[in-house]
Amino acid sequence: MTDREALAALSTENAACRRCPRLVEWRERVAREKVARFRDEPYWGRPVPGFGDPDARILIVGLAPAAHGGNRTGRVFTGDASGDFLWAAMHQVGLADRPSSRRADDGLTLTEAYIAAAARCAPPANKPLPSERDNCAPYLARELGLLERVRVIVPLGAYGWEAAFRAIASLTGDDPRPRPRFGHGAETSAGGYKIVGSYHPSQRNTFTGRLTQAMLRAVLARARELAAAAAP
Repeated sequence: MTDREALAALSTENAACRRCPRLVEWRERVAREKVARFRDEPYWGRPVPGFGDPDARILIVGLAPAAHGGNRTGRVFTGDASGDFLWAAMHQVGLADRPSSRRADDGLTLTEAYIAAAARCAPPANKPLPSERDNCAPYLARELGLLERVRVIVPLGAYGWEAAFRAIASLTGDDPRPRPRFGHGAETSAGGYKIVGSYHPSQRNTFTGRLTQAMLRAVLARARELAAAAAP
């Protein structure tokens, strides 16, 4: 069983991080200035830790919290269109108990899955700097180390794909070179983990049809299949 106290302590530590001045300034400014549709809501305005089942067998890795999504609600993929798309697919394959989530306190429960972002603060233009990526990388690696039952990693997008390999390398020393190529449905292995890639459920991908619900469900279902096959 996962050390739940250690995982909770890591989340608390992560939420207090101020290592990247540019990201601290941006996330807090967004939280102060808000947008009109959320002007009466409090904003989290801090790093957003991972969320989900501590005994997960699948780790889903996104890019970063959205400025008015996770940066507002305090939970990854919550309160924005990307999250709406992701939760619907996870619900369909049995990883989430409901098809949508708009608030961190709405009772959403994940089964067999844990979700984290490669970068924990909302970055300007959704583009963390390399130094910010490196500052944040240990949080994902430490989470993965504490999620002892995880056997499958599903990176959402090329950024999550690279972050997953960096976390695996940090934990196990296994750092494949050349790096396996990212693609939707791409499968590979490293450090004892199976990795299955998916396009990120950003509006850029979902509005254009590059990523459909059927495509995302197929990747998540494949991850469940691989996790079940790896069960002791």
